[in-house]
Formats: sequence, structure tokens, C-alpha cells
Amino acid sequence: MSDHLDHLRRAIAVSQAARDHGNHPFGAVLVDREGRIVLEAENTVVTHRDATGHAETNLVRLASNQLDADELAACTLVTSCEPCAMCSGAIYWSGIGAVVYGLAETGLLAMTGAHDENPTLTLPCRDVLGAGSRTIEVTGPLLEEEAAAPHRGFWD
Repeated sequence: MSDHLDHLRRAIAVSQAARDHGNHPFGAVLVDREGRIVLEAENTVVTHRDATGHAETNLVRLASNQLDADELAACTLVTSCEPCAMCSGAIYWSGIGAVVYGLAETGLLAMTGAHDENPTLTLPCRDVLGAGSRTIEVTGPLLEEEAAAPHRGFWD
């Protein structure tokens, strides 16, 4: 569990970097079977003008291009916030074996409300990932106060 927390803190730092770069404050890291961070990605929705540029989806694209199916199955995607339905679908199709997240989607929704730039779906990642034919381990929410910090003042 302490490794999860260390990796989650790195994903939260990446989310702050996304904000610092002019994007929405979301970040994700990919951890291999040995517990090493092998890839990082931040949200690029604003700077790339791409509605699909969520941190998790960006990370899935990178991972799918660099790792084979066996490696992906042994990896954990660690993300600052609970993956949305789109990102959960991308994670599922990538073959990544586990997800760890910080701030729950319900917590994010409480912070953003009906913000035009974050029309949050109230569809838990466990529901999306659990609807598939293979099991993906999901852990979270964890460190919600820390994960919420990069969002404070952003959606106002």
C-alpha cells in the first residue's frame, strides 16, 4: 500500500504540472510489475485542443505503443482522480491489469459542479471496468485531500 501512496503522490504532482502547463489538473503514471514508474502523462485537453487528451488516455496511448500485452497486464495505472468512463474504456481495451486512483469522481463533481470544461459523468470506473470479460483490480479513492489540492481554485 505504501508504494501505491508514493506512486499516487507522483500522479498528483503530474496533475499539478498539467495545471501549470495550462491544462486541467489531472495526471497519471504507469507502474510496472517491479513497482517502477515507467511512464507519466498529464492532461492535454486545452493545449492540444483535444477532448480525449485526458491524462489516463494519453498514458494508455503511450503504453500501448511501448509495451507488449504481457507487460501491460502486469502494470498498474495510478491516477490523481478516478478515471472517467472514456478513460476507463481505454484502460480496459489496453489490457492494463490494475488501477489506483486518488480523488473519487463524486469528490471531483462536488468541486466542479456543472463546469462547462468538466461535464462529469457520474459513472464509477468500477462499473465500467467491471462490465468487461476480464478482471481489473481497482483501488481507491486514496489521499483524496492531497489529490484535490491541484483542483482548488481551478474550476472557480
